[in-house]
Amino acid sequence: MEKLATIIFAVVLSMHCIQAERINHEGRILGSTPSVTNALLFNTPEADAVVSSLQIFPAENAWNEDISRRLLLTNSAEMITRISSDLAANRQTLRPFYEMTFVLVPDAQPLVPITFDVYGNESDPSPYPIPTNMPVEQWPRETGSLSLFDWQRDINDTGGDRHSIIVQPGTGNLWETWQSLLVITNGQTNWHASNGAKFSLTNNSLRPAGWTSADAAGLSMFAGLVRYDECQRGMVEHAIRLIVRKTRREYIYPATHYASTNPASSYNIPAMGQRLRLKSDFVIPGTWTIEEKAVLRALKKYGAIVADNGGFFSISVAPDPRFSESAFSHLSSINLTNFEVIQTTGAQGGPRSPGQPIVNAGADQTVAPGVAATLQGAIDYTNTAPLSTQWKLYSGPGNVIFGNSNEANTTVIFDLPGTYTLMISADDGIHSVAYDAVKINVAPMIRMQVDRNGTNITLQWSGGNPPYQIERATDLSSNQFAPFATTSGTSIVIPVNTNRAFYRVRFN
Repeated sequence: MEKLATIIFAVVLSMHCIQAERINHEGRILGSTPSVTNALLFNTPEADAVVSSLQIFPAENAWNEDISRRLLLTNSAEMITRISSDLAANRQTLRPFYEMTFVLVPDAQPLVPITFDVYGNESDPSPYPIPTNMPVEQWPRETGSLSLFDWQRDINDTGGDRHSIIVQPGTGNLWETWQSLLVITNGQTNWHASNGAKFSLTNNSLRPAGWTSADAAGLSMFAGLVRYDECQRGMVEHAIRLIVRKTRREYIYPATHYASTNPASSYNIPAMGQRLRLKSDFVIPGTWTIEEKAVLRALKKYGAIVADNGGFFSISVAPDPRFSESAFSHLSSINLTNFEVIQTTGAQGGPRSPGQPIVNAGADQTVAPGVAATLQGAIDYTNTAPLSTQWKLYSGPGNVIFGNSNEANTTVIFDLPGTYTLMISADDGIHSVAYDAVKINVAPMIRMQVDRNGTNITLQWSGGNPPYQIERATDLSSNQFAPFATTSGTSIVIPVNTNRAFYRVRFN
């Protein structure tokens, strides 16, 4: 007579192995970056999908630095007064300025020579990966009925800054130019610009000290640009490029260049690289647009960096025609007195200093609803600053209850089946917040009952979803289970024989 196997496994089909999540400095899971196979203009859903998946400069980069807790400059109030008094009375409020455009290009984008007519000695050498559809500042929102080709050539001799930005996501490189102009001579097209700068999105490298870029402060313009995709998510995730009327002959990190005749000793005049912050007690009205809320949240958390001189107190916004006419209309009601000037950090300070925490959310799991699962988070931290740890539900179909959401090792209970993403963070108030995530597949477990009836064994189960796969092994230690049967029912009859066997049930 056959001996019935005394161990019968009831197993839920495990999830596919999940790669480590890419999480940016804002705690947003980036997913995979779509492949760029042709030049994508900034005002398209295709470009939105790419840039929203990028970590634009490292998490600890100055543009991505959370400055909401930074101390004020001792002369903050005096500097705000000076910035305001340097402007005309009708220009002492915040203004969105539609200016900077960009294009995304593939890795194989052909290189094109470009002539630098003014600051060639401070420019990264040509050729640049310039596509035929490279947009020039203000097109198309602010250029009327002109085609891009007409605006590239400036057929009306409008002039202006005419900045251009090229981003190559595959290589992580970024090229920016000032006073870009397509010149046609004897039927030949040639690009000219006053200067050009190349940046890497993957590191914190700056321009050489004293060098300009396409921006007067030597900074990247793309880094501080208000884009359509991030506004629609409700949060601009970086500091914003800021224009003031006057600056002094000094630059502070991360700027590398000044453009002023005001002496460096005029400390109430901002330097290039100076960072302003919207006061924390400024109440963002709930009725304002999603774009305005996105900008104002960023101005509280990341601030704005002084990058150029101009006639307004203005921030740079991509001239995306998808922005409605009223997208930023309330910003002009915000007076300069709602801002303050903070103490900035240096190249090795703040989030760029040693000792940042590193977190690990643990392995992905499959668990049952209503059953406490163990989360095995881990934090590597050598600094002495107090550390705040937090688990949260990032996504999922139901609610979760943490045993203690402030502990790396804790428990969690899910109320509904489905796939959940849980995120753990560690914040020491100095460095970029460290994040990691874990996937939890919550599915009803199979409960098995075994009955013997004469020469047959009946397996009956509940839970799971059909179809069910019954698998068989003759040696449990080898874990070599092979398909035995598939059924949409919840039972199967197995004839008894003289061989020992182990069975398990799986479902998708």
